[in-house]
Amino acid sequence: MLLHSCCSKEVWRQDLHNSVPRSQNFSPCKLRTFQACFKSRSSPEFCMLRSCNPVSRQHVISPYTSHFLKSRESVNTTVISQNQQENPRNILDLPGFKLQCHSTKTTINGRKKRRYGGILPSVFRSLDSEDDIEKALNSWKGKLSPKELTVILKEQSRWQRVVRIFRWIRSQTDYLPSVIHYNIVLRSLGLAQKWDELRLWWIEMARDGVFPSNNTYGMLVDVYGKLGLVKESLLWIKHMRIRGIYPDEVTMNTVVRVLKDAGEFDRAHRFFKNWCVGRVEIDELDLDSLGDSESESIGLKYFLSTELFKIGGRNPPLKISSPDSEFAIRKPRMTATYNTLIDLYGKANRLSDAAQVFEEMLTSGVAVDTITFNTMIFTCGSHGHLSEAEALLNKMEERGIFPDTKTYNIFLSIYSHVGKTDAALECYRKIREVGLFPDIVTHRAILQILCNRKMINEVENVMEEIEKSGLDIDEHSLPGIVKMYISEGLLQQAKVVFEKRQLNGGLMSKTYAAVMDAYADKGLWAEAEAVFFMKRDLIGQKKDISEYNVMIKAYGKAKLYDKAFSLLKGMKSHGTWPDSCTYNSLIQMFSGGDIVDQAIDLLSEMRESGFKPSCLTFSAVIASYVRLDRLSDAVDVYQEMERLEIKPNEVVYGSLINGFAESGQVEEALRYYHIMREKKGVVANQIVLTSLIKAYSKVGCLEGAEETYEKMKNMENGPDVIASNSMLNLYAELGIVSEAKLIFDQLRENGFADGISFATMIYLYKNMGMLDEAIDVAEEMRQSGLLKDSASFNKVMACYATNGQLRECALLLHEMVVTHRILPDIGTFNLMFTVLKKGGYSIEGVEQLESSYHEGKPYGRQAIMTSVFSLVGLRDFALESLETFINAEVALDPFAFNVAIFTYGELGEIHKALNIFMKMQDKKLKADVVTYIHLVGCYGKAGMVEGVKRIYSQLKYGEITPNKSLFRAIINAYRNVNRNDLVELVDQEMRFAFETQTASESETEIEEDSSNSSPDL
Repeated sequence: MLLHSCCSKEVWRQDLHNSVPRSQNFSPCKLRTFQACFKSRSSPEFCMLRSCNPVSRQHVISPYTSHFLKSRESVNTTVISQNQQENPRNILDLPGFKLQCHSTKTTINGRKKRRYGGILPSVFRSLDSEDDIEKALNSWKGKLSPKELTVILKEQSRWQRVVRIFRWIRSQTDYLPSVIHYNIVLRSLGLAQKWDELRLWWIEMARDGVFPSNNTYGMLVDVYGKLGLVKESLLWIKHMRIRGIYPDEVTMNTVVRVLKDAGEFDRAHRFFKNWCVGRVEIDELDLDSLGDSESESIGLKYFLSTELFKIGGRNPPLKISSPDSEFAIRKPRMTATYNTLIDLYGKANRLSDAAQVFEEMLTSGVAVDTITFNTMIFTCGSHGHLSEAEALLNKMEERGIFPDTKTYNIFLSIYSHVGKTDAALECYRKIREVGLFPDIVTHRAILQILCNRKMINEVENVMEEIEKSGLDIDEHSLPGIVKMYISEGLLQQAKVVFEKRQLNGGLMSKTYAAVMDAYADKGLWAEAEAVFFMKRDLIGQKKDISEYNVMIKAYGKAKLYDKAFSLLKGMKSHGTWPDSCTYNSLIQMFSGGDIVDQAIDLLSEMRESGFKPSCLTFSAVIASYVRLDRLSDAVDVYQEMERLEIKPNEVVYGSLINGFAESGQVEEALRYYHIMREKKGVVANQIVLTSLIKAYSKVGCLEGAEETYEKMKNMENGPDVIASNSMLNLYAELGIVSEAKLIFDQLRENGFADGISFATMIYLYKNMGMLDEAIDVAEEMRQSGLLKDSASFNKVMACYATNGQLRECALLLHEMVVTHRILPDIGTFNLMFTVLKKGGYSIEGVEQLESSYHEGKPYGRQAIMTSVFSLVGLRDFALESLETFINAEVALDPFAFNVAIFTYGELGEIHKALNIFMKMQDKKLKADVVTYIHLVGCYGKAGMVEGVKRIYSQLKYGEITPNKSLFRAIINAYRNVNRNDLVELVDQEMRFAFETQTASESETEIEEDSSNSSPDL
């Protein structure tokens, strides 16, 4: 959650200004418009919210209002009289209220600045202007009261100044040791984690005869808890009990809060219940099971168990209460305690207990405050009881307790979490309408919502508002803003926002990493790299390992493996050492790119560095070896996993089974399947079973494949499309139409049929001679939008070509190349050669085009497609394709001119065809047989008999080598002009020429055989 408003930080201090309603600033009527007239459904845990009668408003002054002025033991909770309740303004007349409630504070020279009266402002000015603290204080010697000395000591924020001022105070002749002063010093040292100094001042405290009070122990528990030293903080309570001091309510509340914040909900509950019956035994909390903290290295536990307890033992124990009073039944009376308990039970998912505490608070007359309602609202909302949370907002108004910014922050978070974005935005707008001001949590929450919705203008308005307030954009929000701009393609705006915030300084390493990750996710490695190498605001600031890991990820997505490897080598020279994430990422990256040898080297380096590779890393290496058909190496890596006691998962076994299945080693595939199930107890997933079907298909084992497929049917989601396609393929290979059709129909009904499914059925129907069914499937595949690559187009075009639908085949070719911009492959061109042959294109012409394709001649591919479009009469497509090369400035081979002559001839533009022939002669290109074939076709269509006769004469008298295709072209040309007499003449001439040629070739062969045979001797 983004919010931290549920009394986890405020409880111990309980400053008055956090709990007093802002009655002068807000009107209840302003709040009624926000989610007004809630109609909520009561849950069992919170049903009492409706049934509780409101009690009269009470304003309780916290014991901490002036705890720095006197010992807390002498402060009693003050309940305002009924007259004061009726007139809330009377609270302003209470002593000490003005000091805390109306003071504003900043930090100047290590001092928390507040507004005070009397001589204190002058003292603070002296301390701010003088480096010599002792000299500054000497000028006020004898003029400062004990209370003023306490205020001066408390207002320091740096532990060094606290210690120096306290030493000066102790040096005064009239100084009387005070537990309050020692509490301030010990607290300052504890928060600064200056353990040696704390130990020394603890000793000095004992020497001065100052005994730790309830306030002392509560403060120490609080400090140690804030630092995460939960076990050590509770040892202070143990020391307290040894001294015979029983925790008061504030100390108890502090312990409960520390345990709550550490997630020790059950221990917190037990401590509270024991305290209520007068039994506080730390041993019952089983501290040993809390685990050791990181404080072992500083000897903290040794300090707590030796000097601390010895010093405590030398002093006579203070009997704060009699044994009888210790075991008396206690009931909490402080608002802060109830707030802590509500938060405890809410976070422990004990909603009924939280509701019970709230009800008890209302019925027992303990004043509820804004924190109470905020905590209850958060508890309800975070557990899905939104209507109860909204009802509590109305309950606040009834009691005259108005929402603060944190209230609205909680609703912002709740509405965002349940997807009520519009309500969250309305909540944000309401903050200013009621006279409040958004804080950093508000801005963080609203920016997250707006960025997720890509509301760029609104995001920029919020950023402008933040800047006008003199604040920086919270660095937790910065990555989300950058990510929003990146996702919308606004890279320049993303760069400007980040650089502007970066110039203001203070960014943590994880923020840099998050911004880089936003670029990396979109494959923008160069932009991520710019952030990585950007100059930092702190000189010598070292990059965190997370930044290196993200940069490696960016390089990996861009397949810049050399850069990733160089970064690994360079990071060590900058004092940053790779962690397990670094190695795992690099190994998986190199394995994914099939740079497996380098991955293996890194795997060895990783192990030598003391890191244990993950199962995912090993599976990536094994999969790479399988793709490279290095199955023996894959097995070696698998055995290495076994030696390291890393349990292989289904991905590892799936890779091995698939590898052996692809290579035809079915027995090995089945052996690893048996190991996986019987020995390792790994449940086979769909991938493994699909690989198993593939293995059975390799050897044509229909029974094994069908048995495996039936197992997949019994799985939760049934067989996936890959498994079904594998079965389809097996049935297609075996020619089993009925079973294949059954699976295919199921895939279509469920919407799972893909290009492979359709292509397999087309292949099956075509092989079985069921051309009509094949055409139907092909047409359905085309209309389903599944033609996405050359292979799928080829399947459908082959089906059309086999069925003689040459025009449909050419139309599909145009759709593939022009509409979808998919480059044809060798399979596509082989299909085109088939189409040309089926369409009557001359054998010599097809061979010439095939030669130009295989030799990679300029415009060879375009000439082939032009020929296909021309052959089937697609005029516009043919002319468009022809224009791409006929007017090219590069020198064209004769095949290109031949295609142009054929195209113009087929389209009836004979004059253009003849112009191409003349252009060919101008370029000194010799006409070949294909040229003559296409010219004869043009002459015949144009009725130019003389042109046909001229070429026939050249053929008859040997100027052109006799060619059957040319003879046939001449015959067809004479037929076109109705010269049947010449048709018979040319036909006889063709038979005579080729019969004579055949006889001549036979005689030559006989002579060669005779000359090669030797006579018998």
